[in-house]
Amino acid sequence: MSHSVGGVRQAQKQKTRQALLDAALGLLEEQSLSSLGLREVTRVVGVAPTAFYRHFRDLGELGVALVEEALGSLHVMVRAILAEQDAAEERIDRTIAVVERHVREHPAHVRFVARERRGGVRAVRHAIAGELDRFAEEVAAALKTQPVSAGWRDEDVRMLAELYVDRLVTTAAELLDAREEGGEEAVERVVWRARRQLRLISLGRRHWGEEGRASAPVADSEPSGPVADSEPSESSEPSGPAESSEAP
Repeated sequence: MSHSVGGVRQAQKQKTRQALLDAALGLLEEQSLSSLGLREVTRVVGVAPTAFYRHFRDLGELGVALVEEALGSLHVMVRAILAEQDAAEERIDRTIAVVERHVREHPAHVRFVARERRGGVRAVRHAIAGELDRFAEEVAAALKTQPVSAGWRDEDVRMLAELYVDRLVTTAAELLDAREEGGEEAVERVVWRARRQLRLISLGRRHWGEEGRASAPVADSEPSGPVADSEPSESSEPSGPAESSEAP
């Protein structure tokens, strides 16, 4: 009997916690987390302000939970795409489609992350940075398994992964604005531009790899930071986006 009662109480607690998250997310459609009041959230849920502290220490902790909710599912979807071994063009198209679907299905989460990534609540900024850092680690791990990355230094692979992650997060925010302000035609323009940007990064990746393998620094003169980019010669410039197994 006690197990049954305990299970009901736990389910009710989880339900209230989720209701607080949903209420906060709805209120954050029009304001930042730093301006949100605890009583605003509890009023929407219909619980006393003291009940809030059974679930979160403060609004910052609630914001961190929203970050995990917003970015967790996107990690899983994009990691699955990176694990496949299709040509770059197809993978780029699928990746953009995943981001577009995520924006369409979770606009409030995307808006929250876009606003709070540079927002005034430190714990939430750090949580977003941490999630994106883990995202970049996952992307870097996938990139290292691909032949085009053979011979690359770890910091260069990580730098490339961060480029991809930053581009996808920025694209998500741009898609949200386009959908709300310009409709489907504006969304298509963002998608077209994002595809070309990812193709450009992929082309640069191939050439960077060639340059790095041709002029790898010796051990006693290795620079302390990432290798500086250099202008490719005309003779080595690729003629077009050749099909490859590289990731977007």
